[in-house]
Amino acid sequence: MSPETAVQSTVIRAVFFGSGSFAVPILDALVAVPGIRVEAVVSAPDRPVGRKAIVTPTPVTARARELGLAVLQPARVRRPEAVAEITALAPDVVVLADYGQLIPRALLDLPPRGFLNLHPSELPRWRGAAPIPATLLAGDERSAVTLMVVTEAMDEGPIVATAPLAILPDDTAVTLEERAASVAGELLRRALPEWLAGGMTARPQPSEGVTLTRPLRREDGLLNVCGDAESLARQVRAYQPWPGSYVETPAGRLVVWRGSAEPGGPGEDGLLIAHADGLAISTVAGLLVLQEIQLAGKRRMTGAELRRGYPGLLGKHVG
Repeated sequence: MSPETAVQSTVIRAVFFGSGSFAVPILDALVAVPGIRVEAVVSAPDRPVGRKAIVTPTPVTARARELGLAVLQPARVRRPEAVAEITALAPDVVVLADYGQLIPRALLDLPPRGFLNLHPSELPRWRGAAPIPATLLAGDERSAVTLMVVTEAMDEGPIVATAPLAILPDDTAVTLEERAASVAGELLRRALPEWLAGGMTARPQPSEGVTLTRPLRREDGLLNVCGDAESLARQVRAYQPWPGSYVETPAGRLVVWRGSAEPGGPGEDGLLIAHADGLAISTVAGLLVLQEIQLAGKRRMTGAELRRGYPGLLGKHVG
């Protein structure tokens, strides 16, 4: 009997935990697994978004409602009333991705067929809250998506399966996350039937190569112009859309939406110089060419447009 046939022979009750965009294709994949019935989706509460503070559901909540699934949105999943509500669903298996809260032991022990997580890194590298930005910041040449068993320790659970994730030279956190989500959905579709049928065994993570990430903060976006241009260009790609990357200039904060590293220097740290018809920031190793930028309160523009509109910035230090 194939794994899919084994799953189809009995209905498997599933609960999905997720909030961010990364989790949406994974929810779609779970719904599509033969023999799975998603009893409910657990996501973060709706929150005010934007300058107008419009109350907005998470991407997962919005997708779950489109699919006609029940949605639970506890502010704290550890609270007894949240644990009781989820326990009452009696799930056989739970799948989690990009949820945003630690799961209490009472829920981890609940599903007899496991509490599984999809994580966008090649564990044990880049455990924690920001694996995709960390992957790009480090200049990693390859990555993976990991299907793992959730434990109380952050991303330390045994590995069920992995799938390779290519990193392209111009990837941003946005494009790499989109591709990671697609890979994660396909990994779940492939591996979950075999896992549920007992055809897979989780293996402990290696003790070597462990690296950790933390949640990003607004101040992380400040570009360290004392660094080299290649590192700055990686940061610009890694910190999209948040916290973004920026420098302070005499004309105000300058957000760098797109930039590239080119040979040059050694120059003065953080000096705005002419580059072709545009602008670049000089570093001790190379130039950060400013391709798309935005002064505070202004529209996005090219380096050439900024140079024409603010010629006084040439030769000024930023930081």
